[in-house]
Amino acid sequence: MRTRCRLLALLPCLLGLAIVPASAGAKANVSIAIADENASMFDSPVYQALHMKRTRYFIPWNAATDPQALGPALQFVTAARAHGVKVLMHISTDTFTHGVATLPSVAAYTKNVKALIKLFKPLGVKEWGVWNEENHVSEPTYRSPKRAAQFFVAMRKICTGCTIVALDLLDAKSATGYIKSFYKALTPRDRAKAKLVGIHNYEDVNHKRTSGTQGVITAVRAQNPRAQFWVTETGGIVSLAPKFPCDEARAAKSTAYMFTLAKKFSRYVKRLYYYSWSTASNCGGFDAGLTRANGAPRPAYATFAQALPGFTR
Repeated sequence: MRTRCRLLALLPCLLGLAIVPASAGAKANVSIAIADENASMFDSPVYQALHMKRTRYFIPWNAATDPQALGPALQFVTAARAHGVKVLMHISTDTFTHGVATLPSVAAYTKNVKALIKLFKPLGVKEWGVWNEENHVSEPTYRSPKRAAQFFVAMRKICTGCTIVALDLLDAKSATGYIKSFYKALTPRDRAKAKLVGIHNYEDVNHKRTSGTQGVITAVRAQNPRAQFWVTETGGIVSLAPKFPCDEARAAKSTAYMFTLAKKFSRYVKRLYYYSWSTASNCGGFDAGLTRANGAPRPAYATFAQALPGFTR
């Protein structure tokens, strides 16, 4: 109760920040959103103060047969819909529910993802990502860009009328080679259709650089000159041992730089999803939450709110 009272007392100040532009001038044509996997986000007063219109949720590829994974996803999508927030649903590994990362066959992917689309599309989910962060070492697609390309072709067939993030990449050195192999595995027709690519530019944002984002954009557009991009996941890292010891002030500075990057690449990048809203354990494992485990806003929240008027939603 005491925490809630403090939050309510702080809210007018945070709301004030949210309506003060970070700088004068026209808005950058980049839509800003917040991604998370916890439906309680939508009921938070400090979240509602931001007037978000979009969010992102990643779901195991085989969640349709796993109540442990499917239940929270349904709860999240239902809550988002009730608050007028559109969901980008991104297919991902089953590591979090099964403990191992299984690379499905194309047939298994098609069967399972088709079931998810059949379930969530009537609930308004018409934006889908083929696979989350395909070039990260923890993903089963890490060594198989060809399979990732096959998943894209399958997604196109089973999700008619959908907006599809064809490829989703961490801004690591491995991205350039992965991009080349991915597009090489596609027919010319499918290559032309793979025109929306997701970027996770944590490296650039938290090391104050541009090379990762620029590298992905350059490599993709060499394969498809009409490609556009969404930053499907990024944020100011509070903690990630051993590279980033717990530091909320540093995360706020990284969040400010995130918006600088968004403006710099606004010719190509049309959306940005901040990850995440909250954290299950303060500074436990990977933590980039805008709020603490008890719901209290961190310094990065104020930075986010202050920059938001310079962008679209």
